[in-house]
Amino acid sequence: MAYLAGALILFFGLLVSIALHELGHFSFAKLFKVRTTQFMVGFGPTMWSWRRGETEYGIKWIPLGGYIRMIGMLPPRKGDAPGQVRQVSTGPFQGLIESARGAALEEVRPGDENRVFYAKKWWQKLLIMFGGPAMNLLLAVVFFAILLMGIGTNQPQPVIKEVAECMVPASQSEVTECPADAAPTPAMQVGLRPGDRITEFNGHEIGDYRELQEEIREAGGTTVPMTVERDGRELRMDVPIARNQMYHLEDPDKIVEVGFLGITPTSAVTRQGPDAVASTMVDLTVRTAGALVRMPEKMVGIWHAAFGDEERDPNGPIGVVGVSRIGGDVAASETLDGSEKISYFVMLLGSLNLAVGMFNLVPLLPLDGGHIAGALLEAVKKGFAKLFRRPDPGYVDVAKALPVTYVMAIVLIVMGGLLIYADLVNPVRFTG
Repeated sequence: MAYLAGALILFFGLLVSIALHELGHFSFAKLFKVRTTQFMVGFGPTMWSWRRGETEYGIKWIPLGGYIRMIGMLPPRKGDAPGQVRQVSTGPFQGLIESARGAALEEVRPGDENRVFYAKKWWQKLLIMFGGPAMNLLLAVVFFAILLMGIGTNQPQPVIKEVAECMVPASQSEVTECPADAAPTPAMQVGLRPGDRITEFNGHEIGDYRELQEEIREAGGTTVPMTVERDGRELRMDVPIARNQMYHLEDPDKIVEVGFLGITPTSAVTRQGPDAVASTMVDLTVRTAGALVRMPEKMVGIWHAAFGDEERDPNGPIGVVGVSRIGGDVAASETLDGSEKISYFVMLLGSLNLAVGMFNLVPLLPLDGGHIAGALLEAVKKGFAKLFRRPDPGYVDVAKALPVTYVMAIVLIVMGGLLIYADLVNPVRFTG
């Protein structure tokens, strides 16, 4: 029951995030008086819907996305009947389906000539399409603010929990016994003990473990003065910091040679301030952007994990099914207490919203970023026309990119299907 509850919490949390994403689009569309005929969560056949005013609100049977339908997202083609525009929706799943089958025609009613999306000012189109990803990015900030400032997180402290006996490279970190030729760690050489608090390192006062970790890594190959607090007494010692192969702090897939002391820190739940939220969001945004750039390479790994013997990369892409399974693992975990489980759920929802928001900003149709790129191109063209006193070039016809959209539609369908299959046969497991 706990597993099922955890899976459902994350599943419905993601659905609510999708609904709020579409609400971001919908709010600006209404603000700028674009006629919006549908607001749907999911896609496929309609499970349940109701109409209010000119908009139909509802839930679809396939809960893997959402969309709003605005009239005139794509301008008419040459030869289309007067008053006809091509029909397309926000939301990558619904948009890719409509793009793949060819956008249908939708009639513009009398009085709607100025309510079509494509005829709006470039900055209005930009805000409408950015409203969805912006909502996810805002939700990510809110979730991480709750986590870091409200609940608190386990933060490593400059207090020693364990002292490693010997030096082994990161590639052999799972070794349980010291190899015969392994050298003792610097911490062992100078007699550091569990419970020691490091208060000063290389002339700098130490306030947190992250600061100490960076100082140690930079001091490889040198002997530095260090002050330790033990049983109420201060001990000063000179420590020969060795060099060792360790995992990169920013890229856990990369091994680098850095300074090494040989200690494991204790941790404590600590609430942090707004600056921690800001720095966390910047760090996660950079990492997510890097993951998006490496998406083709990561999908190759997903293929091998799904159809071969390779282990699933815990830092690789994951689908809705996989996220739900992690939620179940967290809820059923016997090693986490209630507050730790809540923290994991909040962190996962924040990370998911950040990933969804940034993915939708990729400047390709049918993603929101494709329409944002069209609005920005329109702004540039109008700016140059005004600068050189040329006639207004009018709106940018993003439909000219439909051949690319069809390719993107196929790619998204294949990626989505592959992720679902991999999440079923070789899922990412929570092991905490």
